[in-house]
Amino acid sequence: MTEFLPGNAITLLENGGDFFPALQEAIDGARKEIFLETYIFENDATGSLIATALRRAAMRGVAVRLLVDGFGGRQFVRTLMPELIPDGVGVMIYRRELRMLALRRHRLRRMHRKLAVIDGAVAFVGGINIVDDLQGGLFERPRFDYAVRVEGPLLGPMLESMHRLWRLVSWARLGRRLHDPLLVPAKTAPAGTVRAAFVTRDNLRRRRDIEDAYLEAIGSARTEVLIACAYFFPGRRFRQALVDAAERGVRVSLLLQGVSDHPMLCHATRALYPFFLGRSIHLFEYHHSHLHAKVAVVDRRWATVGSSNIDPFSLLLAREANVVIDDVGFATELNGSLQRAIASGARELRREDWRRLPTLRRVTSWISYQLVRLAIGVAGYGGKH
Repeated sequence: MTEFLPGNAITLLENGGDFFPALQEAIDGARKEIFLETYIFENDATGSLIATALRRAAMRGVAVRLLVDGFGGRQFVRTLMPELIPDGVGVMIYRRELRMLALRRHRLRRMHRKLAVIDGAVAFVGGINIVDDLQGGLFERPRFDYAVRVEGPLLGPMLESMHRLWRLVSWARLGRRLHDPLLVPAKTAPAGTVRAAFVTRDNLRRRRDIEDAYLEAIGSARTEVLIACAYFFPGRRFRQALVDAAERGVRVSLLLQGVSDHPMLCHATRALYPFFLGRSIHLFEYHHSHLHAKVAVVDRRWATVGSSNIDPFSLLLAREANVVIDDVGFATELNGSLQRAIASGARELRREDWRRLPTLRRVTSWISYQLVRLAIGVAGYGGKH
């Protein structure tokens, strides 16, 4: 069962236009300690902005602890990292990539979390990497994604999780456990009225917590399930939960990528379209820009925002972090944002649309589906997941 903590203040941040100014403001206001985790830290205008804020913080005496994934942050290691370390920013790389062509299972075990905690007082959780929202001018509209700003009791488990991972990576890199205490304890006094839970996925004690939180909410849904997900390739349990909800009269809607930065995953997802469309599940593809969101709303009360996609790589392999929120006001706000995105930038698909697709498109989707399943098998996972 998801463990909710009452008394939080949670602000929805839509796209980098909301997120990056809020993150920079928090970093510039830091006095003691900053933890920041990201999968990608790009050397572009946005990356330079946040990197400069981190350097300023370090130079005024703030302990800055930056953890970047070794695969997603390959460019960061070559470009920005050498500029940050001399100014006192503490940087570590999670599973640094040393040989690009090595085919090993552990390469799929990435640190995909996007988290920040500043002075134990304010935190950020979501799906937004440190990267230019407009993708270098590729689209007129920004990448579609979400994060949340958090204050209150939820800071306790968030800071504990980030501190634990920082020490774990320190131990893996140096071969010994370091005495590296927190400089500022989490400020867990009530700050609002929102019930929320911090839910992570790792390869130890919390291997299925995020998936179970989704399944628990979908299983109890009465009226509506709305999921927006960048990479959607659910296993049997998840697919069956959606079908069961639709069969008991719940309106189940999926907002998925229409324009993809990973075409094979997108084509593999489309191979599942006939299954969903044949079971009264509504499908929408977003075409205004890259949909990178990983959010959901159930019955306009339960909501989640985070880094975890609904695919085996997120649910079974990567380190992920989501916030789950039990609050009518927040869920209604997120639902409204998603409905506006559907109305302005998405196209609903129907069964006849799939039948009218050229044979080559359908064959491409089937082949992509089989290749993704093969990759899952190579990683050592499969079956009902």
